[in-house]
Amino acid sequence: MEFNLSEEHNLLIDTTKSFVKAELLQHEELLEKTNNLPKELYDEIKKKSIKAGLYACNMPTEHGGGGLNAFDLTLVEKHLGFASLALAEIAWRPQNILMACKGELIDEYLKPAITGERKDCIAMTEPGAGSDLRGMKTKAVKDDSDWIINGTKHFISNAHISDFVVLFASTGEDDKGRNLLSCFLVDLKQKGVEVAKGYDCVSHRGYVNNILHFND
Repeated sequence: MEFNLSEEHNLLIDTTKSFVKAELLQHEELLEKTNNLPKELYDEIKKKSIKAGLYACNMPTEHGGGGLNAFDLTLVEKHLGFASLALAEIAWRPQNILMACKGELIDEYLKPAITGERKDCIAMTEPGAGSDLRGMKTKAVKDDSDWIINGTKHFISNAHISDFVVLFASTGEDDKGRNLLSCFLVDLKQKGVEVAKGYDCVSHRGYVNNILHFND
C-alpha cells in the first residue's frame, strides 16, 4: 500500500501552512490578552480563507465547495490546528451535515454557507445531555405544517455571530421509550429564539460559546 503524499497533497499542505503563518498566527497575542475575537477580524480572516480556497473545502464542488475527501481534509485540519481554535475554526466551515439539504434548503442554507454569506452553528449539547444525546430535553412538536420547538442548548460555539443553527431535538419516542431525534435548520433571528452569553472557559482563548433558548 502506498502511503507517500502526492504533489497535490503537498500543495494543499503548503497552502494551509502559508495561510496559518500569514493570516492566523499574528492574532494569537490579541486572543491571549483580550480573550476576544472581534467580528470585524473574523470577517476579514473569512474573506482571506475564501480567497485561499480553504473555506468550505469540505463541501461538494457542484455547490461551490472545494470537494476535498476525508484524507485531504485531514491534512488541512492538521495544519490549521497549529493556530488557536478561535482562529482555525474560521476556515473550518460549514458543517458537513448541511450536505443533507434538499430542494429549496440548498439555496436557502447550503449555498450561502459555502460562499460565506451565511454562517451556521450546531446545537446538540444541553445542560443534562452531552455525551448521551438521547437524554436531550429539547422537543419539537408538529403543528400542521410547522414545528414548535422548546428547550435549551449550551456550549454552542459562535452562535452570537451565526445566522442559523443546525438544531437537534426530540420528536417522539421509540417503542422502548427512547428519544427519537430529528435535525432542524432554525434562523437565529426568528421570534422565540434567544442567544445568551455562555461560559468563561480556561482554554480556547477567544473561542466563544453561547446558550440558546427556544420558546415556541
